[in-house]
Amino acid sequence: QVQLVESGGCLVQAGGSLRLPCVASIRIERINVMGWYRQAPGKQRELVADITTSGSTNYADSLKGRFTISRDNAKNKVYQQMNSLKPADTAVYYCNAPLERLTYWGRGTQVTVSS
Repeated sequence: QVQLVESGGCLVQAGGSLRLPCVASIRIERINVMGWYRQAPGKQRELVADITTSGSTNYADSLKGRFTISRDNAKNKVYQQMNSLKPADTAVYYCNAPLERLTYWGRGTQVTVSS
Protein backbone atom coordinates (compact mmCIF):
# COMPACT_ATOMS: atom_id res chain seq x y z
CA GLN A 1 0.00 0.00 0.00
CA VAL A 2 1.17 3.50 -0.83
CA GLN A 3 0.36 6.57 1.22
CA LEU A 4 0.57 9.97 -0.41
CA VAL A 5 0.47 13.19 1.58
CA GLU A 6 0.07 16.56 -0.09
CA SER A 7 0.72 19.90 1.53
CA GLY A 8 1.36 23.52 0.68
CA GLY A 9 -2.16 24.58 -0.22
CA CYS A 10 -3.39 27.92 1.06
CA LEU A 11 -5.13 31.16 0.15
CA VAL A 12 -3.11 33.18 -2.35
CA GLN A 13 -3.78 36.29 -4.39
CA ALA A 14 -4.10 36.16 -8.15
CA GLY A 15 -0.69 36.40 -9.77
CA GLY A 16 1.02 34.65 -6.89
CA SER A 17 2.90 31.38 -6.77
CA LEU A 18 2.72 28.19 -4.75
CA ARG A 19 4.78 25.04 -4.55
CA LEU A 20 2.94 21.89 -3.56
CA PRO A 21 4.94 18.90 -2.33
CA CYS A 22 3.65 15.34 -2.21
CA VAL A 23 5.53 12.79 -0.14
CA ALA A 24 5.13 9.06 -0.70
CA SER A 25 5.48 6.29 1.88
CA ILE A 26 7.59 4.17 -0.47
CA ARG A 27 10.57 4.75 -2.71
CA ILE A 28 9.11 6.49 -5.72
CA GLU A 29 11.58 4.89 -8.11
CA ARG A 30 9.04 2.03 -8.00
CA ILE A 31 6.34 4.30 -9.43
CA ASN A 32 6.80 4.90 -13.13
CA VAL A 33 4.44 7.85 -13.43
CA MET A 34 3.35 10.18 -10.66
CA GLY A 35 0.87 12.94 -11.18
CA TRP A 36 -0.99 15.90 -9.86
CA TYR A 37 -4.72 16.27 -10.42
CA ARG A 38 -7.18 18.89 -9.29
CA GLN A 39 -10.89 19.14 -8.65
CA ALA A 40 -12.73 22.42 -8.56
CA PRO A 41 -16.15 22.73 -6.91
CA GLY A 42 -18.83 21.21 -9.11
CA LYS A 43 -16.32 19.90 -11.65
CA GLN A 44 -14.67 16.60 -12.43
CA ARG A 45 -11.18 15.79 -11.30
CA GLU A 46 -8.70 16.66 -14.05
CA LEU A 47 -5.06 16.02 -14.78
CA VAL A 48 -2.71 18.87 -14.03
CA ALA A 49 0.58 17.17 -14.91
CA ASP A 50 2.47 13.93 -14.58
CA ILE A 51 6.10 12.88 -14.61
CA THR A 52 7.93 9.61 -15.24
CA THR A 53 10.91 8.22 -13.35
CA SER A 54 13.12 9.43 -16.18
CA GLY A 55 11.75 12.95 -15.90
CA SER A 56 9.47 13.08 -18.91
CA THR A 57 6.56 15.37 -18.24
CA ASN A 58 3.04 15.81 -19.50
CA TYR A 59 0.82 18.83 -18.83
CA ALA A 60 -2.76 19.84 -19.34
CA ASP A 61 -2.67 22.13 -22.36
CA SER A 62 -4.27 25.01 -20.49
CA LEU A 63 -1.56 24.95 -17.81
CA LYS A 64 1.57 24.74 -19.91
CA GLY A 65 3.95 27.55 -19.15
CA ARG A 66 2.54 28.29 -15.70
CA PHE A 67 2.83 24.95 -13.90
CA THR A 68 5.93 22.79 -13.51
CA ILE A 69 6.04 19.28 -12.11
CA SER A 70 9.22 17.74 -10.74
CA ARG A 71 10.27 14.79 -8.65
CA ASP A 72 13.02 14.11 -6.15
CA ASN A 73 13.49 10.36 -5.99
CA ALA A 74 15.93 10.61 -3.09
CA LYS A 75 13.28 12.34 -0.95
CA ASN A 76 10.33 10.35 -2.31
CA LYS A 77 8.65 13.61 -3.26
CA VAL A 78 6.87 15.07 -6.23
CA TYR A 79 6.39 18.81 -6.53
CA GLN A 80 4.01 21.05 -8.39
CA GLN A 81 5.23 24.60 -8.90
CA MET A 82 2.37 26.92 -9.81
CA ASN A 83 3.00 30.45 -11.05
CA SER A 84 0.78 33.33 -12.17
CA LEU A 85 -2.13 31.78 -10.32
CA LYS A 86 -5.66 32.66 -11.36
CA PRO A 87 -8.99 32.36 -9.54
CA ALA A 88 -9.81 29.55 -12.00
CA ASP A 89 -6.96 27.55 -10.42
CA THR A 90 -8.93 27.31 -7.18
CA ALA A 91 -9.34 23.60 -6.44
CA VAL A 92 -8.30 20.73 -4.28
CA TYR A 93 -5.01 19.37 -5.62
CA TYR A 94 -4.35 15.64 -5.39
CA CYS A 95 -1.24 13.55 -5.79
CA ASN A 96 -1.63 10.35 -7.81
CA ALA A 97 0.46 7.19 -8.07
CA PRO A 98 -0.51 4.10 -10.07
CA LEU A 99 1.37 0.99 -8.95
CA GLU A 100 0.85 -2.69 -9.52
CA ARG A 101 -2.65 -2.38 -10.99
CA LEU A 102 -3.83 -0.06 -8.23
CA THR A 103 -4.09 3.70 -8.19
CA TYR A 104 -3.31 5.60 -5.03
CA TRP A 105 -4.49 9.08 -4.13
CA GLY A 106 -3.64 11.49 -1.39
CA ARG A 107 -6.31 13.36 0.55
CA GLY A 108 -5.60 16.57 -1.30
CA THR A 109 -4.62 20.09 -0.41
CA GLN A 110 -6.85 23.12 -0.93
CA VAL A 111 -5.61 25.97 -3.09
CA THR A 112 -7.74 29.09 -3.17
CA VAL A 113 -6.83 31.99 -5.44
CA SER A 114 -8.47 35.31 -4.68
CA SER A 115 -9.02 38.00 -7.30
